[in-house]
Amino acid sequence: MIGLTSFRINGQVMAPPELNRSRALAVLTRIEEILTWEKLSEHKRDEHFIELGQYLCEVRAGQYWRLDDLKSFDEFLEKRFTGSRRKAYYLMAIHENLKKISKTKIREVGWSKATELVKVVRRDREDFDCATWLHKAQVLPKEDFKLEVERHITGRTTEPWEIIYFKLFKTQLPVVEQALETAALMLGTDKSRGYCLEMICADFVAGADLENQGPSAMTSSLRRLFSFIPQHLRDEFLSEMVSTK
Repeated sequence: MIGLTSFRINGQVMAPPELNRSRALAVLTRIEEILTWEKLSEHKRDEHFIELGQYLCEVRAGQYWRLDDLKSFDEFLEKRFTGSRRKAYYLMAIHENLKKISKTKIREVGWSKATELVKVVRRDREDFDCATWLHKAQVLPKEDFKLEVERHITGRTTEPWEIIYFKLFKTQLPVVEQALETAALMLGTDKSRGYCLEMICADFVAGADLENQGPSAMTSSLRRLFSFIPQHLRDEFLSEMVSTK
């Protein structure tokens, strides 16, 4: 994107495109109208995101920002999209990458899901299964669709998450840190502190339920603990269990 805001290509200074002042004025005016309308219509925000992305791409390609005596496209975005330049680039990516999908369908799924579709298109390229992914975008809630895209791109299964805050006294920190570090040594350094804390809690629940004779909860905790153990230790554990039968 940075390269598209300068006049250099392969190290050579390129002449800027001839400025079509009448077209530039019409496009810049329409962009301003859309942004103003969105500010006044909170309940209908993002209704024109497809049109906005298309116009932004034209502004960048034609360097229409020169009509406002600006030096670059980034400066134009900083002036017109205060605090939301990233979203402007998202809308442009939607216009550039989702041309196989009708504008009506894109508008139905919304700009947030369309941004996720762009990630799939960029990964799959010519192998992009348009019908399948469009159907997923239409039927899945936003967060579930985002997880589905992440799973497709990374190959890893992810879970919904949330941040939980704790207040700890400084005198409590050493024992908490030691417990997390010990759990990390058992689970492997690739596990986050959230997994380490879950293992500690699962171990506590299993012990408490053993004393209270609650086998179902204890079994569930033990299963979760077992899933944290590295594969070679699981195999070793299962081998020992079989030999003791």
